[in-house]
Amino acid sequence: MYGVSADSVKKQKNFHTKQKFNFDLLSDETHDMLEKYKVWTLKKFMGREYMGILRVTYIIDEKGIISYVYDSVKTKTHALDILNDF
Repeated sequence: MYGVSADSVKKQKNFHTKQKFNFDLLSDETHDMLEKYKVWTLKKFMGREYMGILRVTYIIDEKGIISYVYDSVKTKTHALDILNDF
């Protein structure tokens, strides 16, 4: 399992340590991978437009095939949602 963000490697490492995650966080400062997965997109908040990341989870099998997509991630229940589905 991996998490991906556009934040720097240093920010990712600090966040990982603070949150005590048991999975790796990846940094994509160039947005190459984020764009390929179509999660780097134009967002709007309070009338302001900016580029940002959508919260999406891809379940990728051992052959590298996307087998399931969660495109409406609710952070408070997401882990349980996945466990209930699998």
